[in-house]
This record gives sequence, C-alpha cells and structure tokens, in this order.
Amino acid sequence: MLKVAGLTVSYGSFQAVREIAFEVRSGELVVLLGANGAGKTTIFRALSGLTPPDRGSRIEWAGRDLSALSPRAIVDAGLSHCPEGRKLFPALSVGTNLRLGAYRCPEKAEIERRLARVLELFPLSSRMNDPAGALSGGQQQMVSIGRALMAEPKILILDEPSVSLAPKVVAQVLEAVAAINRAGTMVLLSEQNAYAALQIAHRGYVLESGRIVLDGPAAQLMQHDEVRRAYMGA
Repeated sequence: MLKVAGLTVSYGSFQAVREIAFEVRSGELVVLLGANGAGKTTIFRALSGLTPPDRGSRIEWAGRDLSALSPRAIVDAGLSHCPEGRKLFPALSVGTNLRLGAYRCPEKAEIERRLARVLELFPLSSRMNDPAGALSGGQQQMVSIGRALMAEPKILILDEPSVSLAPKVVAQVLEAVAAINRAGTMVLLSEQNAYAALQIAHRGYVLESGRIVLDGPAAQLMQHDEVRRAYMGA
C-alpha cells in the first residue's frame, strides 16, 4: 500500500501542497482530480523523488519511508512515474525509448519479455524503428506509458495521460490504464477529465489550491454536485 501523510512541498516561501494525506491500496486504481495548478504534478514529483518534500512529510510504501530516497531507489522499490507531457526522446526510435524504461534491468531476455507485454497492450509494433517524435500525440502517450511499464512497477503513477488527446484516443488510453490495473498493477492517476477517470477508478480525491477537499468512492464522486459542476460541466 502507498500511504501519504502530512505531505507538504514548498518552492521557496510558496507551499504548493499542504498537509496532503491519501492512500492507494493493493489492487486499486485511484484518481486525483483538480484543475491546473491544484498541486497534482507537485505531489507526483514528490512521490518519485524529483522534488523533495518539506520536513515532516511521510511517503510510505510497503512500510518503508520513501521521502528521502533518490529517484533511482524509488524505481527500484516499485514505483514508476509517467510524467505529464510525455517527455520522450523525439529523435530516438520508439523501441529505444521503450527499452530505456528498463535501464535498471541487466538481462536482455527479461527486457524483451517486458517489451512484448507493452506491445500486447499498445499497437506500436509497426512503429518500433520510427523516431518517437514522428508519432501522433496518442501514440506518443502510449510510448510514454509503455516506457514506465518497462520498469515492471508495482504501482504506476500517471500524470494527465489524456491531455491534448482526441476523445477517441482518450478512451483508448484510459482503457489501457484500466487493463494495466486489472492485470495487477496499482495505479495512481491524475486527471482533469473527471468523467472518464472516475469511470475506471475505484476511488478518488479532489484537490483545490494544494489541499484535498473531497474524497470517496468513484461512483459517489461522479454524483457529487460540486464535482459535477467543477469538472463535468453539469
């Protein structure tokens, strides 16, 4: 289980998130909802070791405090972060981008096994030798998620995977995320597309101005008046 307690992250004197507490239980897909600037990316950067949290924050994974570990050690512990904006190497091939996700794995046969799993999930086989920058936005997002999966994570952290994608592609990407979860990987997902995210999630948390203001089962949040007004246009 991933358990976050008292998570505060500051940039100078500005507190981007304050006293955040949430958890992702075994087998769950959990969504963080919030507008731009709510603190979702800051939380994910703290979880993956890219941004150090303030003193007193605790990020517990399987009973171990991750808050002072390096990003490499956090990947080794079983957390894999797929960032917003894809962050691919556009001049490198799709195959190379994917294999870079398994850089901590020393066995070639194991890397190829993981790659085969990714290619079962995403239709990228015919594009393996193409530069990643030549792909459509949806295909690039698939490569980005696939690269994170190449680390064979126990929990996958996805930051806004549907941003700037066409509705049909959003559905395809989020169905793949749900399939990853059904196959046994815990998922922590941040999304502005509340309706689509809550359809595949078990539970959710709503962030406003760096604080959690609402949480509950996904079906319950989907019917909540404030969530419907703020994120579904209802």
